[in-house]
Amino acid sequence: MKKFNFHSMLYPLCLLQFLLFSSASVPPYFINCGSDSTVDLDSRTFVGDSISGSSFSVGRNSHAIRNDKPLRDTFRLYRTARIYSKSSKYELSIADQGSYLVRFHFFAFSSGGTNLADALFNVSTSNFTLLSNFSTNSTNSPLIKEFFLNISAGKFDIQFTPTGTSSFAFVNAIEVILLPQAFIDEIVVVPPLRTQNSSAFPPLKTEYGNMVFPAGTQNVTFSSLQLNALQTLYRINVGGPEVNDSLWRIWAPDDGYLTLRGSAKNFSSLDTTLGSISGAEVQEINPELIYKTCKKAKLNDREVSHSANSNTTWRFGTRKKTRHVVRLHFCDIVSESAGKVNFYLFVNTKFRCKIYSTLLAVPLYKDLLVDSDDSGYMNISIAPDQDSPEKSAYLNGLEIMEIVENKTIPEEQSGKRSSLIIGLAVGLGLLSILVILILSALRWRRAKPLKASVPDANLPYGKVKLKLKMSFAEIQAATQNFDTKLLIGEGGFGKVYKGTLGDGTKVAVKRSDLNNGQGLPEFQTEVLVLSKIRHRHLVSLIGYCDEGDEMILVYEFMDKGTLRDHLYAWKESPETSSALSELTWKQRLEICIGAAKGLHYLHSGSDGGIIHRDVKSTNILLDEHYVAKVADFGLSQLGPSDPDHFSTGLKGSFGYLDPQYFRTLQLTNKSDVYSFGVVLCEVLCARKPIVKSSQREEINLAEWVLVWQAKGQLEKIIDPSLAGNINPNSLRKFGEIAEKCLKPEGADRPSMIDICWYLEYALQLQQTATHREPHKDSRTDTYSALVMPLSERANADDFPIEEQSLLFGGANDSNINPSGVFSQMNIDGAR
Repeated sequence: MKKFNFHSMLYPLCLLQFLLFSSASVPPYFINCGSDSTVDLDSRTFVGDSISGSSFSVGRNSHAIRNDKPLRDTFRLYRTARIYSKSSKYELSIADQGSYLVRFHFFAFSSGGTNLADALFNVSTSNFTLLSNFSTNSTNSPLIKEFFLNISAGKFDIQFTPTGTSSFAFVNAIEVILLPQAFIDEIVVVPPLRTQNSSAFPPLKTEYGNMVFPAGTQNVTFSSLQLNALQTLYRINVGGPEVNDSLWRIWAPDDGYLTLRGSAKNFSSLDTTLGSISGAEVQEINPELIYKTCKKAKLNDREVSHSANSNTTWRFGTRKKTRHVVRLHFCDIVSESAGKVNFYLFVNTKFRCKIYSTLLAVPLYKDLLVDSDDSGYMNISIAPDQDSPEKSAYLNGLEIMEIVENKTIPEEQSGKRSSLIIGLAVGLGLLSILVILILSALRWRRAKPLKASVPDANLPYGKVKLKLKMSFAEIQAATQNFDTKLLIGEGGFGKVYKGTLGDGTKVAVKRSDLNNGQGLPEFQTEVLVLSKIRHRHLVSLIGYCDEGDEMILVYEFMDKGTLRDHLYAWKESPETSSALSELTWKQRLEICIGAAKGLHYLHSGSDGGIIHRDVKSTNILLDEHYVAKVADFGLSQLGPSDPDHFSTGLKGSFGYLDPQYFRTLQLTNKSDVYSFGVVLCEVLCARKPIVKSSQREEINLAEWVLVWQAKGQLEKIIDPSLAGNINPNSLRKFGEIAEKCLKPEGADRPSMIDICWYLEYALQLQQTATHREPHKDSRTDTYSALVMPLSERANADDFPIEEQSLLFGGANDSNINPSGVFSQMNIDGAR
């Protein structure tokens, strides 16, 4: 049974609230709806929306209502509400793109002949229907609905739409809080299924956890939770009392959800000092008390725990046939020493996971992607393992969040016959005008000179966040008027300077060369692409300038330079070699994994995603913690090429070009996969893609690696600094990955999500001590039967129970948020 390193799922403890919001330009929103006064509640100050400033507006078709006869113990926050008689929007200004917690407060009361309990309405945003046909009953307690959303900078609309001709909508309070970066996991994948001989596939870790499907679900990839919304259904402090955390989230006790009281006992260790894993980044905010209490189940000598019939089980009501993220919290406070407790985790009796706990008092978590069935319930169970040294099991906390469908409910239409007639008349009139305009445009286009088809330097700002625009004077000041002493790179697009903004932020400033005819389209493409995306493994665009003839891009600054710098450029530049360090094999694998995740994010967008088109080692940048980010989107293309369109615009970098793209001029995301395969060869051998050599097979790095891979002797051509430091199994798996990426036909190459999975496995193998027999070569992979791309895995329906093993502890997977992009080192080939 394969064990899984679980170290990267560390949760933070006791982080002060001000640290959470220190990076936001606009403070979190706490809105007291329907009121003209402020209200303090649990260290939050709710501002009355009747006295709102420029940061938000309440929309039209609304009025305030006040409860003139509230109960004595009713909080002031719930004595007012805003009512919408027709569909209308709350509009908020969002300064920083990212993941947000959005919380609605509903408390029904009667006033002036209006009973808020009679309301029936929808709540939606531009992308999601958050609440549908929602109503609340007259109770003495408020009803709070909580969502996690990824929100872009700019205007954020929350639409309230009454359903039915006589209904209305209302809300008492709204909270919108910026979360730490990557609070919501970015990649979700199918589970590690089992083969017919019961061998378990090793699981794929995501950025901040491990998402899996249980048995009985479709074997498909569910990509990027940041493109979806989550609604909190349950947040449980298992084995402990009700707790509020620094995000004002309530953790409820678990006893009310146990199917059998007494099957486990509350256990606490309040004096325990919780530990951490060296190098792990604090990413989330959770109360420390969650990890100092738990439910502990013990196994009697005569009991057997291999089924879900004698377990400690919690049952939760859910909607039928919906998808959920289940987050389970673990912290071993029950063991006397590390490695003594192994136990089983069950979800709905369909998914079984064996837990290996090797760290004491270290907070960890695991994420599961779970489809609910027709029962309307979700069961989560733990059971001791009779073969464990200590026959016990534990659980500290759990959260269940429903994935919200990505669609909105349109505004209600009147349905009157007269409106329909008017609409048809107006539509026909607009259609006639549109036809005339199209004919005029086509006639004008034929007469237009060829030069006019080149776009003006002014970008189509409707697609770009205007807040990114910077003045030329500001950039001049940041670079000391483009002082040559601050020049750190030069390439096809122009020169790159190190700069410092007025607030002290270090930046990389890429200024176009006016004599370079390719600068304009690349400039426009990069601004448009980077304004649409946000990912911890992609460069972040701080701003741009297009005043006059200037075309300037401003990025965050990255301290450690390019991947190429650390592989072999330092050997060619003695003046910078002292500032660069050789990368270990583990570091190289982690960098490749990071870059692969960034490319997968690009490829997984709608309409075919984004094809980078220039993947190479100089476009993979490293921050101070050696976290990788993919850079330079000047050649990027939205979606694959039209097969019916022939283009002579072959673009890319020599040595990295996909041979199929070179032959057919048809670009797909598999072209990026080929280029990434060349990067893998660079990582392995620490040499350029193309070199001068008297030996023909050595000229092209990709061909050279494939020759030695076929011989099963990759160890003979690896970077000498890695000799003796690579686990043979890890090397064999890495060679297989590179070979798959370099297949001549794109259809035979894996997807980037498959590559992520393979590389994660190679990293696990590197961290697993194995003995290599003398007769084994680098082609013989004893684990090859366990590793299959997602498309080749068996259907989950074929197996009654899916099982995987988790190892709490192991080597680190850095989750530190990059603080800069681009490097103070020379950037070779900067665009």
